[in-house]
Amino acid sequence: MPAPMIVRPRPPIWLAAPTRYAGLSRGASRIVLVSLLMLVVGLTVLALRVPVAAPLAADTPTDIVLYQQIVDGVRHGGGYYQVAADALRSGGYPMRPFVTFRLPTLAVVQAALPIWASATLLYVLAAGTFMAWSGSLLAALPRRPARVAALMLLVGGMIVHLQLPLMGFHEVWAGLLIALSLALRRRGYWIEAVALALAAMLIRETAALYVVVMAVFALADGARREAAGWGVALVVFAGAVAAHAHAVAQVVGPLDPSSPGWSALLGPGFAVHTIGIASALAVLPMWLAAPLVVLALAGWSAWVSPLAHRTLAVLLAYVALLALFARADTFYWGLMIAPLVLIGLAFLPDALRDLAATAFDTRRITVTRVTR
Repeated sequence: MPAPMIVRPRPPIWLAAPTRYAGLSRGASRIVLVSLLMLVVGLTVLALRVPVAAPLAADTPTDIVLYQQIVDGVRHGGGYYQVAADALRSGGYPMRPFVTFRLPTLAVVQAALPIWASATLLYVLAAGTFMAWSGSLLAALPRRPARVAALMLLVGGMIVHLQLPLMGFHEVWAGLLIALSLALRRRGYWIEAVALALAAMLIRETAALYVVVMAVFALADGARREAAGWGVALVVFAGAVAAHAHAVAQVVGPLDPSSPGWSALLGPGFAVHTIGIASALAVLPMWLAAPLVVLALAGWSAWVSPLAHRTLAVLLAYVALLALFARADTFYWGLMIAPLVLIGLAFLPDALRDLAATAFDTRRITVTRVTR
């Protein structure tokens, strides 16, 4: 009986090694291609139907003013919690539960620094993130056009984070810290990554989701010391949140308004829409930006690398967070992962070629006899 037909291997287009799709059977490749097409079309349609939110630079001056008022109040000698409570109350913002107050870390640091120093610190963080990811991407993409494209996509993902008027947004800093933490983490070398992740959590609480994902991966890899490191960071963060909740309770009264909650259930289309407007894709119409976001996420699944596996898991975790809990007015949550999403487009050519080669290529080798 003849043995199964084998697809002739083909060299990668951009990547240094074949993608995870290179070894799929014809049927599996066709299923993946059809599923990808359905995801692109379906999520694009959903993204076009979500509550309209203008690009960040145009739609967020109110929150920017709020954060700047708090920083100015602390800079002039006010206590963070009383200053924040006064600013939230005067702006008609909800004040309960305690998570409506941001952790004081970013405001206190910015209040202690002149504006130019805060801006310099932001650019240094962005430059460090760019350099760290450049090293990882250059090793995976040996060809110059691929490297240039990947680095341009990296800049495109960080472009909103570099806008100084948005410097008060906690997600801007936390998103860059998460990206830098991911790039620096290596098996056996995780202390710097954990420290950066802790800094991200102390700036924006939703960074804890990233730490949970990384702890799960460390446990799955059998890296107990690393898993313990992520766990310690979560314990320290929990202590900070407990102290924060107690401090908020001292300045909030029973008549202060409550938040409408964070279970909007706007769906994956909203997540795609949000990521689109949190990156360079904001300049494109959503009917074009949305499929690019979906394809970028799919591209991350092609690169066979521990870094890629963790990055994809983190991206999908935040997509789920956006889909389940974000409201239309919290679209800026997309800044938490925007720096990394677009890089996935650099892996897409190899993924599509490997899938197409298996699904449609008729040039095959059939083994009919084996001799010893």
